[in-house]
Amino acid sequence: MIRCLPRAQPSGAPFITTIHFASPPSITISASHSSASSVSASRRTVSLSIIAVASSIISSGYFSSPARAEFSEIPNSGGVKSLDLRVGDGEIPIEGDQVAIHYYGRLAAKQGWRFDSTYDHKDSSGDSIPFTFILGSTNVIPGIETAVRSMKVGGIRRVVIPPSQGYLNTSQEPLPPNFFDRQRLFTTIFNPTRLANGEGSTLGTLVFDIELVSTRRPSR
Repeated sequence: MIRCLPRAQPSGAPFITTIHFASPPSITISASHSSASSVSASRRTVSLSIIAVASSIISSGYFSSPARAEFSEIPNSGGVKSLDLRVGDGEIPIEGDQVAIHYYGRLAAKQGWRFDSTYDHKDSSGDSIPFTFILGSTNVIPGIETAVRSMKVGGIRRVVIPPSQGYLNTSQEPLPPNFFDRQRLFTTIFNPTRLANGEGSTLGTLVFDIELVSTRRPSR
C-alpha cells in the first residue's frame, strides 16, 4: 500500500489519499557516463509508485473503499497505459467532437514533477477552466487523444504516456501557460546530452490524470 499525505488542492480538483498497486509498473532509465579513461553505463529504475507518492491526485470521495489498481495497455495506442480511477456514465466522444477535460500533467523524468494542471487555470470568477480541443485534430499529444477516445463523460483516468505518444515538438498541446514551466518541461524532454546518452526512451514519459468533463458534437 502506498499512502499519499493530504495536501491543499485547488477547489474542485480530484484528490486521493491512498492507492493500492497489485504490481506497480516501472520505467527503466538507461544513462551512460563518460570519463577521460573509461566509459561506464548505469541503470536506475523509476517506479510509478514513487510518482504516486509524489502526486496526490484522485479524490477519496470517489471511492467508498480503497481500490486495487493495475495499469493496462490501451489497444493500438503505441504503448499508452491506463488506469480508470472513476468510470463515467456519460457519452463516449467520437472523432470531430469538441471535448473538454481537466487534467494534471506530470513528468516521470523529474520524479513526478507536476508541470501543469487545469485546476490552476481560473476564469474571472475563480472557476477552473477546462482544456478544450477537437478530437482527431492532431494538435494535441497523441497519448491524450488515445485516452479520451475510450472514456465516458464524468470519468477520470490516469495514463502513462511513452515519449512516442507524448510531446514530439514544442507546439503540441496542452502547453503550460507559465513560460518557466514550459522551458523546464521541454529542456528536459529534448535535452541533447541526455538524448545522446540513450535516455530518449524515458525522458519524455508523461503521467496524466484526465477527467472528461464534456463532449459536444459539431452541428451538421
